[in-house]
Amino acid sequence: MCPEPATDTPIRALKSLGPQSEAMLARAGITQLAQLRELGAARAYVRTKRVNPRVSLNLLWALESALSGERWQDVARAHRTSLLLAVDALEAQATEAESDPAEP
Repeated sequence: MCPEPATDTPIRALKSLGPQSEAMLARAGITQLAQLRELGAARAYVRTKRVNPRVSLNLLWALESALSGERWQDVARAHRTSLLLAVDALEAQATEAESDPAEP
């Protein structure tokens, strides 16, 4: 088993993530491994997709891979449904929150 990366490990050094992923995450305000761990793959993906709508599901698989240590191909196959359901729920919550009138 591989040792867990240190909290200050650059995001691009994580398994399945590189400089482009790091740049997309940074635009979403995610610059630290600790932030990524706290958010989890689905929430980090949704946040990133808000600032860059062209983000593909490959980022979701890569984020989960980076956090779990599994290969992204295995993540896409084994965790696809649970990750997609989590993303759908988060996007529905965001849509609902945006449609509610602001309280005075």
